[in-house]
Amino acid sequence: ELKYIKQNPKDKNIGIQLVSVKDLMEKNPDNTLKQLSRMGYSYVETFVYKKGFFYNYSPTEFKALVEKNGMRFLGSMTFYNPIDKSEKEIENWWHKTILDHKKAGVAYISTSNNDIKNIKTLEDLKKYTNYYNKVGKMCKEAGLQFIYHNHKDEFLSIEGEVVYDFLLTNTNPEFVYFQSDLYWMVVAEINPVTYFNKYPKRFISWHVKDYKELGQSGKIDFNKIFLSAEKAGLKYVIAEVEDYTYPTITSVSLAWEYLYHQLLK
Repeated sequence: ELKYIKQNPKDKNIGIQLVSVKDLMEKNPDNTLKQLSRMGYSYVETFVYKKGFFYNYSPTEFKALVEKNGMRFLGSMTFYNPIDKSEKEIENWWHKTILDHKKAGVAYISTSNNDIKNIKTLEDLKKYTNYYNKVGKMCKEAGLQFIYHNHKDEFLSIEGEVVYDFLLTNTNPEFVYFQSDLYWMVVAEINPVTYFNKYPKRFISWHVKDYKELGQSGKIDFNKIFLSAEKAGLKYVIAEVEDYTYPTITSVSLAWEYLYHQLLK
């Protein structure tokens, strides 16, 4: 536990994925947000939208709580599996979800797909890209951006095609953006920069994550990756820590420092 957190500047617009402080958010959201704000984080991205609530707060309450603590609620990771659902069910779910997120004031909704390793044909994968285009269009019409977040399985191949490339070429750039999880790309032995060069301006959000604290492993050349930020179209830089050497609050503070002092010149 940090006894005292000095007030850091917010001029580089660094966000944090709140899964990094999951237990602390469950115990005391107000105090945790206050600490993150003092550290210098500008905005938060959640991953717990459930039945219309964020950490048991209504959308407007959670927005107010984040803003009271000097940050913005800009992004939300949401999960909905469309498999075996009717068009109507999918539309209804997203309609409500988008309304809730409008009330919460977010700029974007991101999602990921844990089902990739079970997909056997490009025809089945195409069902997902059609779905993402549809949701992306609904989001755009509501003034939100829809973003697809990768893990490792996106770099598997189906019928000789890399899933990630298929997702990028079969989604409409007007409706579907991408959130690069730099850690999972490197774990999959992929150089993120090759994607930024091949599909410029589509990667508006990055999850900047390392094997433990940011920059500690020496396995990811973040400095080199960040040279391509403009090419990628980067707007939302989000720190994420999921494995800790130190108490959680110290680890996320180190992540902010690394981003602020080493990567965002």
